[in-house]
Amino acid sequence: MMPDRKEIRDRIVSVTCRILKVDPSQVMDSSEFARDLGAESLQSVELVAAFEEEFRIEMDEEEALSVSSVGGAVDYIAKVIQAQR
Repeated sequence: MMPDRKEIRDRIVSVTCRILKVDPSQVMDSSEFARDLGAESLQSVELVAAFEEEFRIEMDEEEALSVSSVGGAVDYIAKVIQAQR
């Protein structure tokens, strides 16, 4: 069964907090991974890999790295999950 938007968001927040060592209260849909949450380029690549593992999907790395916000990641990952189910 496909996860709903809330479940996708919760799992993205969990992974983001683990990789970037930030508190969940800091992570909003509008939060930008680099500007607001301090992701450096290597951490951005780590996030992509962790999201792929978490959701058991494969993402186009260039496309995935162009997603800058948490809300954008929720939309993008939901689209990828739907395409790969």
